[in-house]
Parts: sequence; C-alpha cells; structure tokens
Amino acid sequence: MNITVLGAGAWGTALAHHLASRHSTLLWARAPALVEQLTREQHNKVYLPGVRLASDLRYEADLAAGLKHAVADDALCIIATPVAGLRAVCKTMRELNCIPARLIWLCKGFEAATRCLPHQVVAAELGEHRSCGALSGPSFAREVAQGLPVALTIASQSAACRDAAVRAFHHAAMRIYTADDVTGVEIGGAVKNVLAIAAGIADGLAFGFNARAALITRGLAEMTRLGVALGARAETFMGLTGLGDLILTATGDLSRNRTVGLQLAQGRSLAQILASLGHVAEGVRCAPEVLALAQAQAVEMPVTQAVCSVLFAGCAPREAAEALLQRAAKVEASLASA
Repeated sequence: MNITVLGAGAWGTALAHHLASRHSTLLWARAPALVEQLTREQHNKVYLPGVRLASDLRYEADLAAGLKHAVADDALCIIATPVAGLRAVCKTMRELNCIPARLIWLCKGFEAATRCLPHQVVAAELGEHRSCGALSGPSFAREVAQGLPVALTIASQSAACRDAAVRAFHHAAMRIYTADDVTGVEIGGAVKNVLAIAAGIADGLAFGFNARAALITRGLAEMTRLGVALGARAETFMGLTGLGDLILTATGDLSRNRTVGLQLAQGRSLAQILASLGHVAEGVRCAPEVLALAQAQAVEMPVTQAVCSVLFAGCAPREAAEALLQRAAKVEASLASA
C-alpha cells in the first residue's frame, strides 16, 4: 500500500516509521532543511531524538509530490499536523486538485475561533469526503517508535476507510480497533488534554493518588456529558479514545499536558512553560474552546473551568483546587448525566 504521512512531528514520524516496515511510506515535512536532515541521518533529532528510523522510509518537502503518492483508491493519506494546521492542508489539497481517496487525521482538539472538530474542518474544506476518519487512542510517540505495544481506534463512517486503516497499521505491536462514532472519538481526544493539565496540577501540589483518581473519574464524567450533548454516544468514552487516552495523558511522564500542570503547580508562568516544552501542548489551546462549548450547551464542567481559571485568569493552582473541593455534595449518577 502507498501511504503518505503529512507532518514530521513526533507522532507523524513515529507512525511513518511503523508503517514503513510493511508499506511504501512517504513522510512529508514543510521545512526542506528537516527533509534533508531526515534523509541524511534517518533520525528526527528535533521531535524524536534517539530513534533510528526505518531505512525504507522516504522523505519529501513537496506537498504535491506527497499527495500524488497517496491519491490512488488503494492508497492512504494521513494528516499528522496539529489542529491549527488541518484546514490549511485540506485547502491546499483542494487547490491542487489532489484529494486522496482515503484520508485519516491524527490531530486532537477543537479549531480555535470556529470550535470545529477535525471532521468538521475536513468537511468544510473537502466536502463530504467519502472515505475519511480519525485515528486516536492512548499513545506516546516515543513508545510507538520503539515498537512497544499500543492499541488505537480508527473512527469513520466509511467501512472502506476503516478497513484501509486496519490493513495499514495493524501489525507488529500495534492493534487497531474500529468504530463509527467520529464525534465521540474526537471529543475524547480533545478534552483529555485539558483534564491532563488538571491532573498535573494536582500531582504538582502533592495531593496524592486519591486526588488523581478522583480527578480522572470526574473528568471522565465531564468529557462524557459534553460528548453526549454534542451528539456522541456515551459508551465511546469508556473505550480507548476516552478513558484509555485520559488515563495515559493524565498519568504518563511523557505527557506534555501533564507537564504543563506540574510546572504551573511549581509556580512557573504559562509563557515560561510553553517556551521550554519545544512541542505543542494541545490542552492549553483547547481549554477555552471546550469551556465555551460547555457553556453554550449548558454542560457543567467544573474541572475544565478550574483549569481555564489557572491558565488564563491568574488564579493560583492551589486556590483553583480548593474551589473544587468546596463545591456542594452531589449524587453520583451516570457519567452522561450532570
């Protein structure tokens, strides 16, 4: 199978490395200097240092050439940009009149300003694409690149897209599950990043394992309530792309969003933290969009609101945590209820 991965960040590079062991895989990067370095050294020293990439993996700086590699009906194109870059890539596909028959995106979050989920951005730029979907689940790029076991979900309304993703990815230590609730899968991938910041703050304040477990559980309730309000199925959030991804991102030491929370609790400013990360922390971008959507849908999301107060309203992490603890007692109903 011909496969093109658009975006040579950590996640795009890791998946391209995995795919290249079975398929004719091309990794596109915007910067010609990065493509030259990847070709010469077979090592993404900026985004995935220390990992030797597959010898069969090829690299390309020309987007048109990358797209042509993946336009056939039996090929696959994977968009591995952040949400902020998704619309521009889709628009360029349309302008070049080179739209792949099978299209999968990896980005997680809501587009700033429009509050669109990735599938809504794709639909706005490419129309009702017949065979497209989202690949998501609990996964750190470095572990995938190292060949460690991982399970992901391909969510699509198209059986052909789901089948193509399974044929592409389901080998070695990677398992692929299929689903058709694209909205639910995307909401899980977006909200878990915000909740991971909260978990990082709690750990940074040394609140203990009990507090972390409570935050994950109540955060899952928030995620599910918002998802159901936006048309997703509640059971989606009990799977890999909901609970699974939330657990990983809220507890794993490789989580950038958890790192943001830890460092906020240590007194560092958000500007300092983001400058030192060197990678995108999607939870920071996503938090205000999630809160605005929740308010528009009259969905209660107190943990998300606390994160936004720390990130953008000057609230001290300990004060935000104390405000959560002082909330009135409630009945613990189903996760989909308020």
